[in-house]
Amino acid sequence: MNISVERRYADRLEEFSARRPFLVDLAMVLALLGCTALGGSLTLPGGAPPDHDKTATALAGVACLVLLKHRTHPRAAVAVAGSCTVTAIALGYLVTPLLLAPIMAALYWLAALTDRGSTRVYGLTTLVAVTLAAVFSDSMNHVSLLLRTIGPIFWLMLPLAAGKTTQLRRAYVQSVHARAEHAERTREEEARLRVTEERMRIARELHDVVAHHMALANAQAGTAAHLALTDPEQTQKILTDLTGTTSSALRELKATLGLLRQNDSRDGGTPGPAALEPSPGLARLPELVAACESAGLEVTVTTEGEPRPLSPGVDLTAFRIVQEALTNVSKHAAAEAAHVTLAYTGARLLITVTNDGPSTPEAPEGRGFGLMGMRERAHSIGGELRAGPRPQGGFEVTTALPLQPATPLAEGTTA
Repeated sequence: MNISVERRYADRLEEFSARRPFLVDLAMVLALLGCTALGGSLTLPGGAPPDHDKTATALAGVACLVLLKHRTHPRAAVAVAGSCTVTAIALGYLVTPLLLAPIMAALYWLAALTDRGSTRVYGLTTLVAVTLAAVFSDSMNHVSLLLRTIGPIFWLMLPLAAGKTTQLRRAYVQSVHARAEHAERTREEEARLRVTEERMRIARELHDVVAHHMALANAQAGTAAHLALTDPEQTQKILTDLTGTTSSALRELKATLGLLRQNDSRDGGTPGPAALEPSPGLARLPELVAACESAGLEVTVTTEGEPRPLSPGVDLTAFRIVQEALTNVSKHAAAEAAHVTLAYTGARLLITVTNDGPSTPEAPEGRGFGLMGMRERAHSIGGELRAGPRPQGGFEVTTALPLQPATPLAEGTTA
């Protein structure tokens, strides 16, 4: 608890120092002036202070006032303060921490604000100069050579170590802040990426649902209008199928839009009705074939190899690709029949959708949201998709999907 209190006050002091640097520096200079004046009056027992009051006052004033520039000129501050301190020692003043206070402060800021090379050069030079001055000073004659040497070295090494520690701590804090900012930017970018991916996924679902059912409804309505006078019974059947097509479109559209409203059940929310709607898969292929046939497109399905279980994501992707391919046949190809082949080979499912009719000019190869959405779906689970005209005529869509998705996909995605 005491450590946290001290840390809080230290942080407040740093904030105040950053806002009012001149006031902090001025208070420091005044405090150092007091220390130097007191240090100049100290002597060994039985000794008398040197008779250089005016000179000592001037030296102390210069050594302290130069520290007002320590933030911008730390090397010059060390040189001036060191020179004044060495001169005062040479004049016979007793070497004490109070007398060394200005140069100690200058060395601290030197170590805290400059590089390691400058700290070594200026710090070592100052240390040698002050130590030699103390060794040959008359005020230290009654002190052993060892003490005259160790004392200045010890007192001047302290600010150098403290300053370097402050510099390292400041660098550490900056690195922590930089990592935090980088992590925040990364989280924001990841969130934007996830939002974009979710928007693309929902856009694909909406396109597949709306395009497929509207194309079937349009074809059924056109066929019913064509047969209304010549075949009333067939017209009635087609209109009944049209009702089922529009109802299915509304259900799937409601389920897809429900994803935008429901709460995440993993966060404790209650899933809405849309979350209970099962994802479409190849099991609903007969329904898709029946809907296409009611619109006048005959679809045959061939299965090669032994059917293997698919993950929900792959099952959904396979169904949507077949659905979109058949929708394109209904909308853009003057064909009356299409063929779907499901080939289970190894760990992959090969899907081929072909027709014998020519493509219309309104749907050039490789354009439109349909082919783009199919490619995106296949790539999202590690599959491949090719689409283009057949040499013998017609159009072909071929995709190879892994039985298990190669990349994470939202399993059980509601259509």
